[in-house]
Amino acid sequence: MEFFNASDFTNLSNPGVVSEQLLSPHNSTSTRLTVTRVTVEAGASQPRHAHDASEQVWVAIQGSGELLLEDDATKTIAAGQVVRFEQGDLHGFVNTGKEPFVYLSVTAPPINFDYAYQSKSG
Repeated sequence: MEFFNASDFTNLSNPGVVSEQLLSPHNSTSTRLTVTRVTVEAGASQPRHAHDASEQVWVAIQGSGELLLEDDATKTIAAGQVVRFEQGDLHGFVNTGKEPFVYLSVTAPPINFDYAYQSKSG
């Protein structure tokens, strides 16, 4: 069993985006999943990208915005909704709302997301 406290979490950030690594290669030996809590401030975005070897599920907790999908498509996502991206699915996000958008992300198999963020703390 592994048990974690806030002091065990690593925060990765870009302007307007904080990805709190709740269970990740930073603090866990899990070879099956990564769990992050992501906060995207109003007006901030995450660029379109894909995970070639992992699938990802987002559970929207607070706020709303637009998923940025393949071929410049978009889809609204709001608190209470869940979306699953298969491995290789192009996806990103822009917060078009007036409050932070918060979601839990579960990625399997795990990914160390350091490469996607400008700063790291914790």
